[in-house]
Order: sequence, then C-alpha cells, then structure tokens
Amino acid sequence: MRVLVVEDDADLNRQISTALTDAGYVVDKALDGEEGHYLGESSPYDAVILDLGLPVLDGVSVLEKWRRAGRKMPVLILTARDRWSDKVAGFDAGADDYVTKPFHMEEILARVRALVRRSAGQASSELTCGPVTLDTKGAKVMVNGMGVKLTSLEYRLLEYLMMHMGKVVSRTELVEHLYDQDFDRDSNTVEVFVGRLRKKLGVDVLHTIRGMGYCVQPPGNAD
Repeated sequence: MRVLVVEDDADLNRQISTALTDAGYVVDKALDGEEGHYLGESSPYDAVILDLGLPVLDGVSVLEKWRRAGRKMPVLILTARDRWSDKVAGFDAGADDYVTKPFHMEEILARVRALVRRSAGQASSELTCGPVTLDTKGAKVMVNGMGVKLTSLEYRLLEYLMMHMGKVVSRTELVEHLYDQDFDRDSNTVEVFVGRLRKKLGVDVLHTIRGMGYCVQPPGNAD
C-alpha cells in the first residue's frame, strides 16, 4: 500500500513516515502544500496524511484541488488547531478523517488501516478468502488455521490483492502501489513474488489472468 505524508515539520514527517514504513507501507513525503499537491495529482495512493497548516499552499486548498480533479484517495488530516471550524473546513473539502496534534503514532496507523479498508470496501480488519485469512492489524496470514511466514513484499502483495478480492489487478497497478518510485518496472519481480506467494499459500486462491493481471478468489471461483 502506498501512502503520501504531507507535513511541513520535518521531524514529524520523518517520524510518521518511519512508522508507516515499519508497518509495511511504501511512503512518499512532501514538506509543503505545493509539492504535496503535485504528488497527489501525479501518483496513485491508497491513503494520504495531510497537515492543514502547510506553507506555500494550505492543506484545505490542496484537498479541494485534489477533489475537483477527481482524486478519490482517502485523506486523514492533521491539525494542531482546536477550533471546530477548521475540522469542518477539512471535512467540507473532502477529508475522510482527522487527528489533532499531539497524537500517538499507533492512532495514526490504526486510522490509516481503517481508511484503506473502507476505501477498498472492506469493513473488517480480518480478510478471508476461502482457507486464507489475513489480519491487517497484526500483519499475519493463516491458511487453514496455520500461520504462514511471508516476507514483507509477499505480505504486501497478498494484502493488496485481498483488499481487492475478486478484481483483476494489473501488474502496473501492483507496481504503483507496492514499490518505491525507483523500482525497475521492466523487471519480472512481480511475477517472481506471485510464484513464491502461491507456493507458500499452497492453496488455489491466487490466479493469473493471462494478459490482464492477478486475482484472489476462493478455490473453484476462477474463470
């Protein structure tokens, strides 16, 4: 999952980005509203953390521009302001949730997980596909009740596909949401990880749709 952090406090930006990276997210960072707006316009994100009090271009203006341009990624706004009117302005601009500074990092992580789930149409933190269960809170995968040890990239791949269960996800979409910007898009890394993941799961839930991409469906439901 790819997350954008737009926060002008360099230390706080780094702390949030580090916590997200440690939790398995791919993170892009911006320190002002203009740069944040550009990144949000030009790259796909599963969630955005957006400070309201930004230099160059304030957070509300950034969000309004994104929404007018049809950008639908869920946005969590950060604010040090206690006035209810600032929170209302954020929601009216298109925010999905907010956190008031100071905050606990675990709350940020929990809210981002919830935003990503809801955006993908998933209500529960536990995703199930046939015998496979993925716990997004604990980052654990079980097959028929037995734990499966996955690498970070294998887990992120499975999580993204299970978040979009039943949908054919293209290789390009996977690269955009799971890998850093300097990833070699011409490599066969995605195919390699799909093969490894399929072997580790040991059940027929991860399907290759030739010429289109990959899809997670319960056994027996593939076309």
